[in-house]
Amino acid sequence: MDKQPSSRTCFVCGRQNPVGLKVSWYNDHASQRVRATVIIPEHFNGYPGIVHGGIIAALLDETAGRSLLLDGDDSNLMVTLRLEVKYRKPVPTGQPVTLQGWVIQRTSQRAKVAANLLLPDGTLAAEAEAILVRPPQEFFDRWEPEKPFWRIYDD
Repeated sequence: MDKQPSSRTCFVCGRQNPVGLKVSWYNDHASQRVRATVIIPEHFNGYPGIVHGGIIAALLDETAGRSLLLDGDDSNLMVTLRLEVKYRKPVPTGQPVTLQGWVIQRTSQRAKVAANLLLPDGTLAAEAEAILVRPPQEFFDRWEPEKPFWRIYDD
């Protein structure tokens, strides 16, 4: 599996974000999914020992969106218009969890994508579907200075 690029300051993947999660995604071409494993630190608790639901939503949102990068084309990035999350089981902090994302349907301007979060034993803990849209040109203009930092980083 080949690794996807990450950014500098993104809360979920940013390598230089001191309060971020620093997640790395990998393209699994055989299954047409992106995958990541992350250990969520305790300071992202909602209840003691349980990951806050907003953090889970952020992880699922990013994972679902990254499924558009399976072909390696960064110009496929889109932004979330709608995100629906279903929480199935509590997600523990301090343990490795697996994220998976995939494309359900895509056009050049819009995509329906999905993601899930699996506990260490493989149990489904949360899942999401999202509608993504192509952002306006201003988004890409603001992205231009960050492009040198959008790259594959060592773990």
